[in-house]
Amino acid sequence: MEILPHRYPFVMVDRVTEIVPHKSIHGHKMVSYNEPWSQGHFPGRPIMPGVLIIESLAQIGGILAYASDPFDPHTSLMYFLGIDKAKFRHVVTPGDKLDLMVEVLHHRSNVWKLRGEATVDGTLCASGELLASIVDRDG
Repeated sequence: MEILPHRYPFVMVDRVTEIVPHKSIHGHKMVSYNEPWSQGHFPGRPIMPGVLIIESLAQIGGILAYASDPFDPHTSLMYFLGIDKAKFRHVVTPGDKLDLMVEVLHHRSNVWKLRGEATVDGTLCASGELLASIVDRDG
C-alpha cells in the first residue's frame, strides 16, 4: 500500500509471493463476488474484465520496478504507457485465484518494458508486454 497509489476498489494485487529484483515477480489476486464489476459484467455469469487483468499485471509490475530501482512514492508515480501483444485466452471468474507473473524485458532510465502472464490453476488467462514510466507526481 505504500508503493502503489491505488486504493479500494482499485487495488488489484493481494499478495506478492516472490521478487527477484531486476528479473521477475510473482503474486496473486483473489477474485471476489463482491467486486464492483461482478454484478454487471455479465449478470448471471460474472467474468473479470480483461482490462482489469492487465491492470493487475501493471500493478504488480510497478511493485517489481520499485523493488528493483526504488523511487520515492510520495514524489513519483509509475504510469502505465501501453500494452503490446495482449492476448486473452481463458475467462477469470469470482472465486478464482489469479496468479500474476511479470518479468523485466528492458529497463532504461525511468522506462520499463515488462512481460506479464495471468493464470488460474496453471491455465494461461491473459498475457502481454507492458510499457511503463516513472514520472514526477507534480508533472
